[in-house]
Amino acid sequence: MIAGRAAAARLNAAGAVALALVAPAMALANRSSPLLVGIAALLFLGGALAGHRERLLSELLAPLRAPLGLAALAFLGWSALSLAWSPYPALGARVLGEFLPTLVAAAVLARLAPSRLPPWALPLAAILLAIACLFMATSLALGLAPQLWLGQRAALFMFNRPLLTVLLLAGPLAALLALRGHRLAALALLAVAAFAILRSISGAATLGLLAGVVAFGAARLLPRRAAVGLMALVLGLAFALAPVEGDVLDRFMPEAAHARLTQSSSRARVAIAQSFGGAVAQAPWIGSGYGVSARFAEVPAARVLEPEMRAMLAVGHPHNSFLQIWAELGLVGAVLAALVAFLALRAAAALPRLLFAASLGLGGAAVAVMFVEHGAWQGWWTAGCGAAITWLRAGSFARAPTHGDKT
Repeated sequence: MIAGRAAAARLNAAGAVALALVAPAMALANRSSPLLVGIAALLFLGGALAGHRERLLSELLAPLRAPLGLAALAFLGWSALSLAWSPYPALGARVLGEFLPTLVAAAVLARLAPSRLPPWALPLAAILLAIACLFMATSLALGLAPQLWLGQRAALFMFNRPLLTVLLLAGPLAALLALRGHRLAALALLAVAAFAILRSISGAATLGLLAGVVAFGAARLLPRRAAVGLMALVLGLAFALAPVEGDVLDRFMPEAAHARLTQSSSRARVAIAQSFGGAVAQAPWIGSGYGVSARFAEVPAARVLEPEMRAMLAVGHPHNSFLQIWAELGLVGAVLAALVAFLALRAAAALPRLLFAASLGLGGAAVAVMFVEHGAWQGWWTAGCGAAITWLRAGSFARAPTHGDKT
């Protein structure tokens, strides 16, 4: 028994180190987070097996019996079923084969790690995240000289993924620091993260930062029901407007806005959104099949579009995860994904005030980024979300400050 507990403690400690390394590893290798999250999940799984294995199965399966877990399983089931009518099922299966292991690892980590993190895991993660932010900000100030010294590719956008990961992690870590009574450290961490994000060229990270701050502020200042209602409205609009995003922006986005967003290729993004929206209109109910975005210009729903619109489909994804869900999985997939999002919001609404605000901040940042950036199934984003949720859930096990906490 004693040997088992010692082995569990060692495995849990190693898992905590792997989790804390997510941010700095991404700063050095911007696709590394799925590997680290997978390693951390396996280590915490080993720690659980070495400790209380008789409770492990129920601990892992309990969330799948809840409405949120059932909705997530239904969405994954629909995604797999869509391969039956996909014109490129092998492509969809390959994308699912890359996405699903990361999703499972993130879910295992978020379930097992929070109650098993050693006390030193939080300060380690906060320090490493701050170091990663300072490294990236310094590299940008030096014209990426450190990357040249390291023999890496020197391009300004190489920090976009790491900084989006920072965006996800900084709020939960800061909330956890505040819960433990280290409010100055929490503010310092947020300041360093914001500095690195604003120093970068990532418009998505900047937008996510602003959205996260607004959502956090709403959760802190408004009555809980009002804050939840506001977030629900944002989620609803994100799903409902995705198929017509391109047409709306094309009609109402002023020329001055395009001029200011030249670096973000705003005109091309509008055209891409219009093209994918046009394809959605051709297959609105069940979509064209999971994971086909990489070859979307060749799917049957795209063949009726004008040649210039089909050309924009060749970018590989619509730079809008909500629109990608519509295009690949249709109305059914969008409804199931929205159900997952609303049930997650309901779960967040039951958290203590500070964790509730941090959850809404994380949600607001994630929704903003998903509406303008990257493909829906990328592993680095899934891993970052899983790590952020893990730290948020750890707040339930945080030691309360000794002088009382009114947060």
